[in-house]
Amino acid sequence: MIENIENLRSKIRYHDGKYYVENMPEISDYEYDQLMKELEKLESAHPQLISPDSPTQRVSGEPVSEFTSIEHSIPMLSIENTYSEEELREFDKRIRRILKDVEEIEYVVELKIDGIAITLWYENGIFMRGATRGNGFRGDDVTMNLRTVKDIPLRFLCINDKVIPPVIEIRGEIYLPNREFQRLNKRREETDEPQFANPRNAAAGSLKLLNPHTTAKRPLRLFAYAFGYYENGRFTNHIECLEVIKEFGLPVNPHYKLCRDIDEVISYCNSWETKRGNLDYQVDGMVVKVNLLELHDKLGSTSKAPRWIMSYKFNPEDATTKIEAIKVQVGKTGTLTPVAELSPVPLSGTTVSRASLHNFDEIERKDIRVGDYVVVQKAGEIIPQVVKVITEKRTGSVRRFDVPERCPVCKSDVIKEKVALKCYNPLCTAQAKRRIMYFVSKNAMDIEGFGPAIIEQLVDKKIIEDYADIYSLKFDDLEPLERMGEKSARNLLDAIGKSKSRDLHCLICALGILNVGAHAAEVLSKHFGTFDKLMDTSVEELDEIFEIGEITAKSIVDFFSNSHTKDVINKLKAAGVNLSAIRKEAKTASNIAEKSFVVTGTLNGYTRKEIEDIIKNLGGKVSSAVSGKTDFLIAGESPGSKLEAAEKLGTTILSKEEFENLIKRT
Repeated sequence: MIENIENLRSKIRYHDGKYYVENMPEISDYEYDQLMKELEKLESAHPQLISPDSPTQRVSGEPVSEFTSIEHSIPMLSIENTYSEEELREFDKRIRRILKDVEEIEYVVELKIDGIAITLWYENGIFMRGATRGNGFRGDDVTMNLRTVKDIPLRFLCINDKVIPPVIEIRGEIYLPNREFQRLNKRREETDEPQFANPRNAAAGSLKLLNPHTTAKRPLRLFAYAFGYYENGRFTNHIECLEVIKEFGLPVNPHYKLCRDIDEVISYCNSWETKRGNLDYQVDGMVVKVNLLELHDKLGSTSKAPRWIMSYKFNPEDATTKIEAIKVQVGKTGTLTPVAELSPVPLSGTTVSRASLHNFDEIERKDIRVGDYVVVQKAGEIIPQVVKVITEKRTGSVRRFDVPERCPVCKSDVIKEKVALKCYNPLCTAQAKRRIMYFVSKNAMDIEGFGPAIIEQLVDKKIIEDYADIYSLKFDDLEPLERMGEKSARNLLDAIGKSKSRDLHCLICALGILNVGAHAAEVLSKHFGTFDKLMDTSVEELDEIFEIGEITAKSIVDFFSNSHTKDVINKLKAAGVNLSAIRKEAKTASNIAEKSFVVTGTLNGYTRKEIEDIIKNLGGKVSSAVSGKTDFLIAGESPGSKLEAAEKLGTTILSKEEFENLIKRT
């Protein structure tokens, strides 16, 4: 069995190297997934054989409350920057002045990836920890998040049987590809979260998330570029270091070049000024390094930066244009976003006529006014944004933009949520379709056959305005729709009728209240029992409920205080939609009922959901985090940080066997 598991791990590591390092995959994604599933199955059956360097252990930790600080064994110093060829030549002259006796000086030129600098620490070829650059001397321990980056091998591949050093530190840059950046922002727009301004900010935000499971959903990538520390290692030049890093299984950017003099360096740097737009990641310049490592020691460093390296930054392409107007868009979930309408101007290969202003605080911070001349850049070469106002061109005809107090579409009052203004009117046509799609979805009222195409037609034809109108639909409304027909129309009406008897928590979830998902809806349903009691509650009462915090409480009260919401609720009541919790038979012994549980680690014989369902069916409550309100922590193998938190709080800790004995006594 051990041999089978190790063979599978070796195969997966091999294919990881082919895909992430060499960019030459030999098998399909499906075949790779099958290998991973087979390994997961074997490790699940034999958990004692799971090792920290197994490919299955990329996401194995619990969320952390904060990042600890790590001291770098060798400081991660800054790099001196320049934007001019003259200063690059002066860099070469300065090196030659210091190295008087050296006739030939070679340079290695690499792309400067616009990402987040990190350091990776390996012991005997196994990834142990990783940290951000921080202040150069200390950085944040982001090990658990770095384990989710598939470019980072949890164990060296060691192609060509390269000798593994006892301890080694590798430096690199974490980045987010452009296409993934666009997908991420699209998803954030759909879930009403603020969008990232550029790929670098998105990578930084992803790397600093406290929950590695969330980081794992964002496909961060790595380019390694140097050794920080190498025990018992001796190299002649930087090119050799890059080759060894690749042999260990870490990706190195392929676009590096050995140059014989500064003229060749400048020529190569300039060649990328226009080509960088063809890459799927952001590059903001080139890095020039002296190739011979013995010369690094002779050149030394200042207190801030090494003398053997220089960054040649590209001048960002920008354009000057005029803001003709500022319009306000209403997103699918009610967020109001200001957009600058510009005099069309060519920029980075396209004509730009609109630029997002992100939010209304941004307008005030930059003092942007209608009629202003502004400098526009493409953030991350993708999204046009206003960089600054050219105040010296300002005339008396410019005017301040008034922050809207009402939704520009439905004229409802708007509410400020963090930095965003939001419209909560469920009748607002700008967001009606999205709200209806959520209402009929599987996790909500689960109305089978009610797809986006049908919703589009019903709203566009003004047959329905909100999700309550679904229950007034008739056969004659549905049958004429495209791709509908008699049978489909009758099936859909049957599905709508069945949804009226859904449990209360389904309806609460379906309403689309900000910060209230499926789990919070279950908590609210169980606490209040009826819809009317929930509608009449206060922020203070909600805040006292286990797992309902102040922010969620305010969202709920704001939602039900809207006059349009009350109209929609009245229509749901009139349609006969169930407004009460459906009570299930459950044992209610005092040692389970109303007690709060947190489950952590691997419990042989159970999935986590199975354990949580048992607790809920016995009248208990389940939370994802340990707090002062937690009664029991059920701890399996590899329990993580939740066990520590429970021990500090004095929470009762149960093994699997103790939990089984507890439920037997109920």
